[in-house]
Amino acid sequence: MILAATTHFLITVPTSPSHNHTKKSYRLHSHTTTSSKSNQVSDSKSNDQSRMCECFDLYKELVPYDKAWGWQKQIVKEKKALVEKNQDCQDTLIILQHHPVYTLGTASSEEYLNFDIKDAPYDVYRTERGGEVTYHGPGQLVMYPIINLRNHKMDLHWYLRALEEVVIRVLSSTFSIKASRLEGFTGVWVGDKKVAAVGIRVSQWITYHGLALNVNTDLTPFHSIVPCGIRNRQVGSIKGLLGEFQPSTGCGKAGVLHSNDCQLIDITHSSLIKEFSEVFQLEILHKTIPMSECEDTTPRRIQLVASNSHDNLTAFLAYTPLETMLKEVTLHSVGSIMTQSLET
Repeated sequence: MILAATTHFLITVPTSPSHNHTKKSYRLHSHTTTSSKSNQVSDSKSNDQSRMCECFDLYKELVPYDKAWGWQKQIVKEKKALVEKNQDCQDTLIILQHHPVYTLGTASSEEYLNFDIKDAPYDVYRTERGGEVTYHGPGQLVMYPIINLRNHKMDLHWYLRALEEVVIRVLSSTFSIKASRLEGFTGVWVGDKKVAAVGIRVSQWITYHGLALNVNTDLTPFHSIVPCGIRNRQVGSIKGLLGEFQPSTGCGKAGVLHSNDCQLIDITHSSLIKEFSEVFQLEILHKTIPMSECEDTTPRRIQLVASNSHDNLTAFLAYTPLETMLKEVTLHSVGSIMTQSLET
């Protein structure tokens, strides 16, 4: 079945700085790099003083997709309210892992699902981001930047390239892996393997959704879909590119990952935060949020029982206010060639 949200989610995780949470602040100096001749990315606006960005850090947790999705929407709603009052809103970064789940973009086609939708191996969500189907699961670090592009660059193509740049720098500086962009596609590639997918939504220049980097992800669930709708390319992970680590003792709540896997997650996480800070020229206010704080509210969901993607899209739009659709921009950026469209 395909699931979609019908209302704004009310998540109890704080959306602004709080003294009740562990936090640390650090500032990183920016530098500009060129990742490919055809796709040069400059850093965000240069300011005498970096802007603050709160980072809700759940990178060691497996967060249900619907919880994170609702959390993002609530933060976006609050930021938009501030903007409408001509007030400044602090940028936000969420970093986490998900329980196994498949997600589709607004207009994704079910032809890229290699299973009967009525008997899906995991939950399938149709979201408002751009792009085709992808998989999220343990061992994959997901970053959801919720930032006001008015304070950076009001350029959606720049924003996508900047997200890719973060991952390219991580792979280069931390693992000596040469990654690049692939003409006609989004995401980050090492050879013909896609190691990071990018899919975003922008509403009144406030971003949400983001990027997913395969660190030590079990890639088997990708076999049940055509990832990002690209049939002639593979999916890769940092662990696979570095070579398999030797099994060791378990770690984490359920011992899901081996200790070396945990170290790889830790190293990648630290590098992602660092490179994100540099590319976007943000001072990170780093927080550790207890998982229990976002587990007590379950959002309402509807089941879409349509037989094709057009009907699914119609059902999705039926639950989306018209004024919201007219204000929001989707970039179809997980799949192949990116297109920009207004939801009407």
